[in-house]
Amino acid sequence: MNIIFKNALLAALLVMLILLPVFGERFYIQFVSKILIMIIFVSSLNLLVGFTGLVSLGHAAFFGSSGYVLALFSPIGTSMNLFVALLASVLCVGALGAVFGALVLRTKGIFFIMATLALGEMLFYFLHDTAFAGGSDGIYIHDRPGFNLFDWWQLDLSNVSHFYYLALILVCLVLMLIKRIMNSPFGRVISGIRVNEHRTKALGYHTYKFKLVCFVIASMIAAISGFLAAVQFGVVNPEMVGWHASGHALMMVILGGKGSILGPVLGTTTLMLVEEIFQVATKHWQLLTGIVVVLVALFFPNGLAGLNFPKKRSET
Repeated sequence: MNIIFKNALLAALLVMLILLPVFGERFYIQFVSKILIMIIFVSSLNLLVGFTGLVSLGHAAFFGSSGYVLALFSPIGTSMNLFVALLASVLCVGALGAVFGALVLRTKGIFFIMATLALGEMLFYFLHDTAFAGGSDGIYIHDRPGFNLFDWWQLDLSNVSHFYYLALILVCLVLMLIKRIMNSPFGRVISGIRVNEHRTKALGYHTYKFKLVCFVIASMIAAISGFLAAVQFGVVNPEMVGWHASGHALMMVILGGKGSILGPVLGTTTLMLVEEIFQVATKHWQLLTGIVVVLVALFFPNGLAGLNFPKKRSET
């Protein structure tokens, strides 16, 4: 009965999300679109942190790089095909993820965290100090990608409703993809790496290769969110690759619950709603947001996704 109730609740939530552009105002459509974009980004980080045990402080490098790929590849005066632009962003960022992963995965623990932070900051200053990337001002995207279906229907991403539905579809696809990955033999191996990498090696698995593939997949998923963010705001800047963006996403992972498919959904939605409410209420909104996060971490160590699923203590 509990499963039936949860499925009914998820179905009702999905129906509400589908109907939002029909009844909602422009502000709420855009705000929920931001949440959907961040859910994809946080889910990609959760694939590393929650499922593989790799804590990264440089994950925003892939988020922001995707937007820069779109900005640099977009022709002036005309819009790119949506699928070509998205594929180019994902593949380019995947290549960057392979290079970064090949370097940082040779370290472990705190050294891995520091290595990801260092590479992310190197990319930040490279984009910040180079003219072709627009420097600190970034690059404006004047013509957003689009899609024309036989001159019968056109996807216009400058239309908030069209963009919202694209983001919603991509969120559903990403969550299904991650669930499929984790239920596959590959997913069981990376879960084993998180629990005990030495035992996984003893079973004959080349853990470095598995971690590298997972790192590349996570970077490519992050590229999807970065692509959407660049399209929504029409501009990219070095702040998108900064460490604070990675830290913000990491906080959402912890808040929602590591190693859970729905954890990033809950953590992202909760934190962004709390921030929005506190920003309206007071100028000290960051202090109040921090208090909320600390309280959740203290009283719900498994995150919001673990509220209804407390772990049974092993009997001795």
